Amino acid sequence: MEIEQQSLLIPTATRIQTLDITSEVSGFVRESGLKEGIVFVYCPHATAAVFLNENEPRLQRDVLGMVKKLIPSSEPYEHNAIDHNAAAHLAAILVGNCVAIPVSGGALGTGTWQEVFLLELDGPRKRTVNLVLLGD
Repeated sequence: MEIEQQSLLIPTATRIQTLDITSEVSGFVRESGLKEGIVFVYCPHATAAVFLNENEPRLQRDVLGMVKKLIPSSEPYEHNAIDHNAAAHLAAILVGNCVAIPVSGGALGTGTWQEVFLLELDGPRKRTVNLVLLGD
């Protein structure tokens, strides 16, 4: 079993947005030379997340709308007394900071409509996404 690692630095442009990082993750897997295994995509930030879903513009807008509806930034959260980003922290908890994707034949084993996304919740910032590939 081999382990390959890489960190991506992803600049974000707005307060809340989705960014398709599939090509970066696929490129990492391809360049590793490993054919079978699992890749972990991990976001080490408390106000950002990662998820898998379809890269269709209306759906991505719906994702942002869902986050805003479920966790409105206008609520009187206690954490807002510190830096007014409690909604970003709470949304990151719901979405999650890691996905695990199978690797088969040297390629991502995602479903037909699945892409890998970084979800910015407190931007704009430069976000790190760590990739760890375990395989042969």
